[in-house]
Amino acid sequence: MTTAPAGYGPAMADYEIPPPEPKEIDEKNWLQLRDLLERATLKGKPYLGNEKCGNCLYYLNTDDDISYCWHPTLRILVGFEWWCQWWEEIPEA
Repeated sequence: MTTAPAGYGPAMADYEIPPPEPKEIDEKNWLQLRDLLERATLKGKPYLGNEKCGNCLYYLNTDDDISYCWHPTLRILVGFEWWCQWWEEIPEA
């Protein structure tokens, strides 16, 4: 066993990383996001086959698989294939 110099904790070889556990903030964030998920009727699959976040007016970057939704009620990261009740078609230029 290696020993660390005086004043320094155990040597790195002796340190074990504790298993990850959710913190109180994680539970709070999940409750807030779950509420938003339910209010937004946010789904992980397209609606009617062609309505999805990736072709919605509020999907910030349609080239990305995950992008920011700038709808005033959501303002969160969403997936290209997701859908919510506020889906809106992108107007033709």
